[in-house]
Amino acid sequence: MKAILHCDKKWGIGKRNDLMFNLPKDMKFFRQTTLGKTVVMGSNTLLSFPNGKPLPKRNNIVLWPNGDHARASADGFTLVESLSELFDIIRPIKDEVFVIGGAMMYHTLLPYCDEVLLTKVDADGGAEVFFDNLDEMENWTLTSESESIEDNGYNIRFCSYTNTEVMDI
Repeated sequence: MKAILHCDKKWGIGKRNDLMFNLPKDMKFFRQTTLGKTVVMGSNTLLSFPNGKPLPKRNNIVLWPNGDHARASADGFTLVESLSELFDIIRPIKDEVFVIGGAMMYHTLLPYCDEVLLTKVDADGGAEVFFDNLDEMENWTLTSESESIEDNGYNIRFCSYTNTEVMDI
């Protein structure tokens, strides 16, 4: 399992249940990377999407305790109410699974991820929620980092971190 996201220079990832930056190149990378794959998210992330609908052309799984199963069926996403239920579903496909938010999902599932695909934005986005600082965690190693590129007025770098102590699902 992998996590995919962007963060600001303080490891901030969002404010008011939304992204902090409009980054077309980062969004293109996200789309290309997750298309046809399974994405895992919390209910607030789902609700932050246009009309609260799941991402197209992906298998969307939403961890939503006491969520509305009828809505999940109508909108075309899989609703799970616990981590054990989530793990039962993703265990056979874990190499094709991407955690896409929010902050609590990232924090909870990070120990089970073997890689984090992180776009670092060289700016302060005034975040209200933050990602774990991988540079300060012994079991996470920065394995690749692109040159700085401009994306809609911001300098970004595409980074990959690898977990040396992945927990089994």
